[in-house]
Amino acid sequence: MISMTGFAARRGAGVGYAWAWDLRSVNGKGLDLRLRLPDWIDGLELAVRSELQKAATRGNVNLTLKVAQDDTRETSAFRLNDGNLMAALAALAGVEAAAMAAGVTLRQPTAADVLTLRGVLDTQTQEIDTSPLRAALLADLPALLADFATMRATEGTALAGVIGAQIDRIATLTEDAQRETANRTATQAETLRDNLARVLAASDAVDETRLAQELALLAVKTDVTEELDRLSAHVAAARAHLTDPAPMGRKLDFLMQEFMREANTLCSKAQSLALTRIGLDLKTVIDQMREQVQNVE
Repeated sequence: MISMTGFAARRGAGVGYAWAWDLRSVNGKGLDLRLRLPDWIDGLELAVRSELQKAATRGNVNLTLKVAQDDTRETSAFRLNDGNLMAALAALAGVEAAAMAAGVTLRQPTAADVLTLRGVLDTQTQEIDTSPLRAALLADLPALLADFATMRATEGTALAGVIGAQIDRIATLTEDAQRETANRTATQAETLRDNLARVLAASDAVDETRLAQELALLAVKTDVTEELDRLSAHVAAARAHLTDPAPMGRKLDFLMQEFMREANTLCSKAQSLALTRIGLDLKTVIDQMREQVQNVE
């Protein structure tokens, strides 16, 4: 049995980066993947989503990845445009010569002044190749998923123990109900004879056919044999599911509905205080078991 509740965290470093994974899951009707990954790493989300879909079949799964550079990287470079620089210097020389001829004294330009002239300095943005980082992250992902699977399996083992004990309790209560039904039969027969005697004493004209029909209808309405048989069958099915290596959460969830339906019918047909109490105890255990089943993958 695998639980839908799980957690795993992992840190790693390589190719000039450090990263931290955080993977959590809780119960859910289907598989809902919510990924928070750096969007500047090309192709990472598609690959991670594919691996998560193999690791889990149900649950609300949240995965967060934080990536940071662990060294100083230049993301841009400056390059002198030699042609534009020579043209700018020639223009500056011409301006200075013209100014001197006109008797005008100019301040000597600095190197910083020259660099600000348009076209002298080219700024190039370097493209970062994220494929090595993506490969390193995907190589680290299986270890995270293994830790995640281990915790979900550990939780599932504990969950199987709790659900197994609840199934045993349902089986015991079903046996108690079967014994009480046998005791109730004798009491019902005596009560029925007394009521029938009063009816016959109060009326001279009793339609024996109608009376037989009413008695048969009463017997059908209070017969709980089918309900108890189905409860026993559901117990056997639930125990079989506990040993099934395939995901069983949906099957157990459906079985809980069937368990509760039979318990409700048993209470409505009880016609006995003791049998009613057993039916209520059954409903309590079934409801507790249903809450546990909600966590099964």
